[in-house]
Amino acid sequence: MKYVPHIILILFSLCCNAQEWQATYEEALTCAKDQDKPIVLVFSGSDWCAPCIKLEKDIWQSDTFKAYSKENYILYRADFPRKKANKLPKEKELANGQLAETFNPKGHFPLVVVLDREERVLGYTGYKKIAPTAYISLLNSFVK
Repeated sequence: MKYVPHIILILFSLCCNAQEWQATYEEALTCAKDQDKPIVLVFSGSDWCAPCIKLEKDIWQSDTFKAYSKENYILYRADFPRKKANKLPKEKELANGQLAETFNPKGHFPLVVVLDREERVLGYTGYKKIAPTAYISLLNSFVK
């Protein structure tokens, strides 16, 4: 039993290193603090917002973005699906709602917010019809 915290820490650090969207905002924040990386917080309507779907397909799923973000960003998606089949668990729905109150009070979709490890907003953007490398440059322009 005395090794359980060590195992949890090892598993948690492994999940923080992969280019993947963190399961919770709290995990994203912890990873950002531990690794001194900015958070890319994405407000998305994954099943109804056409620009959100394009951003997902053109940028987030690109090999270029995946490779770069793995080393440079912590990712969290605050999703707001509308279809019953895609409904989020109540706890995640509430957590995303609280994030929206704080960082997206006007309800823009998609909205990409770049935060530092202390949750200070460094910049905002949305869908842009540009290459993944140009999108990365845009995100990096917010990080001093």
